[in-house]
Amino acid sequence: MALSKQEIAQRIAQELQDKWYVNLGIGIPTLVANYIPEGIEVEFQSENGLLGMGPFPVEGTEDADLINAGKQTVTVLDGGSIFDSATSFSMIRGQHVQLTVLGAMEVAQNGDIANWKIPGKMVKGMGGAMDLVASADNIIVAMMHTNKRGESKLLKKCSLPLTGVGCVTKIVTNLAVLEIKDNAFHLLERAPGVSVEEIQAATEGDLVVNGVIPEMDI
Repeated sequence: MALSKQEIAQRIAQELQDKWYVNLGIGIPTLVANYIPEGIEVEFQSENGLLGMGPFPVEGTEDADLINAGKQTVTVLDGGSIFDSATSFSMIRGQHVQLTVLGAMEVAQNGDIANWKIPGKMVKGMGGAMDLVASADNIIVAMMHTNKRGESKLLKKCSLPLTGVGCVTKIVTNLAVLEIKDNAFHLLERAPGVSVEEIQAATEGDLVVNGVIPEMDI
């Protein structure tokens, strides 16, 4: 059975390590803050100038002045700080973030990512994604494996304008966990009840399957 957006976030949260600074992009990545594993401390950074971002607020407790990069209301943990965009991007460009989690429209088997523009569609701009992918060494993409037409979003080559080149390290989709290396998608885990054959059929790019592929532990 394919994962929900919340379950994709839960699986990505398993990648978090103690004392890491983590940037969460717009969309599914913002949900990761709700699933921090017990026993570790993580500082979530939002590119609009927030460090120490907590989970989404309980309904009725929202503060309209506390938002993430996607303009969603969030909470701030004890010790958190708010600052301007210049300071935020100095933190990103200075490589003080250990993990970046982004959404994507397409990812290529060499690690290219397209996540900011569809030609002919109105867009607000590229946002901070260009800085994030240029500065981060560890990028995990949270995305659906296929688009609304059922076409693969894991491609041999991206067809949309690129955000970054050769930068993605791992992908968690509603069907699988994959690692990018040696110019191919390497299948690490599959969603509960989803077969390797289903994942192969939904992946346009080269997919490497070694041995028995375990189901995700969600």
